[in-house]
Amino acid sequence: MQLYDGGRAPSPRRVRIFLAEKGIEVPKVPVDLGKLEQKSRSFTALNPMQRVPALVLDDGTVITETMAICRYFEALHPEPNLFGRAAIEIAKVEMWNRRVELGLYAAVQAVFRHTHPAMAAMEVPQVPQWAEANRPRAMNFLAMLDRELANRKFLAADRFTVADITGLVSVDFMKPAKLAIPETLEHVRRWHAEVAARPSAAA
Repeated sequence: MQLYDGGRAPSPRRVRIFLAEKGIEVPKVPVDLGKLEQKSRSFTALNPMQRVPALVLDDGTVITETMAICRYFEALHPEPNLFGRAAIEIAKVEMWNRRVELGLYAAVQAVFRHTHPAMAAMEVPQVPQWAEANRPRAMNFLAMLDRELANRKFLAADRFTVADITGLVSVDFMKPAKLAIPETLEHVRRWHAEVAARPSAAA
């Protein structure tokens, strides 16, 4: 089994944090995104979408997409549980994970990919107007999240779940996108400080 990893990129980091929370070690194969190794013939043969991460199993099966990889490991190693147990908890974790993916991660990604000079070779063409359209979307989502976090410690349950991993990585991704959590959002700031202090966040 090998995990093709993209270093500081947010999607591979989500998987690394997930594995760290589980205490699972998987051999990693680095993919240099700056050198466009994800577009190489050999990697494209593994993942025609040319994106990391990609998990190659011992029988040659390839699993791509961050949440698909995480769900695979959750099924193999159900504890500590990160996707929810009872039906309502599973639904809430799924709901908040998707909300964060679509409402925050996607907006931050758009700002980063369409403004950062290092992305010029990957995002063709870069559309600065799309970046500007997504800045307020990210801020609006954070404001909503702040209201939600006024009443609970974690995003989706009474404990840390995969939704918090997605949230942590999304907020950390704001820094290279030159976005910042507004000072007024004290509940988001409290939540972020707590989840960022977990040992797995360093993965």
